[in-house]
Amino acid sequence: MIRPVLELDASGLRVLGRRVPCSIGRGGVVAASNKAEGDGATPAGSHRIAGLLYRADRMAAPAPWARAIGPRDLWSDAPGDPAYNSMVTAPYAPSHERLRRADGLYDIVMVVDWNMDPAIPGAGSAIFVHAWRRPGYPTEGCIAVAPAMLRRMVPLCPPGTLLRVRG
Repeated sequence: MIRPVLELDASGLRVLGRRVPCSIGRGGVVAASNKAEGDGATPAGSHRIAGLLYRADRMAAPAPWARAIGPRDLWSDAPGDPAYNSMVTAPYAPSHERLRRADGLYDIVMVVDWNMDPAIPGAGSAIFVHAWRRPGYPTEGCIAVAPAMLRRMVPLCPPGTLLRVRG
């Protein structure tokens, strides 16, 4: 089976060749070698969808490979932390991002394999495909789409799906 390809370039995001409105990081798209923690940039390059997270208290599993986000689930964004750029559980002292958000942006989250296995401290963390706040509103480095579009994308983008980001 050929994996669908997600492609992001200056014209926007394409899913199976169809243009989809999206938002990217407030720092724009940057070369992988220039990506840094907290820069708000979306990293250029060829990435893969590494997993799928969802809010089980708000919806049924959107795919068989999805993992539920619990109330104590966090994502480490502390460059000096051995668990940097991975899911961790509260209580957790190092810097982190809460995955269970009140605003619904992370009701469904496609995890992008940026800076994983092994994570390079300070090279950026928590690059996801998730729901947007509103059209055109920038992210902290993620790719965001309309919630309904995200739900349609999930069955087309199992783990291993290629995501190409061009600057």
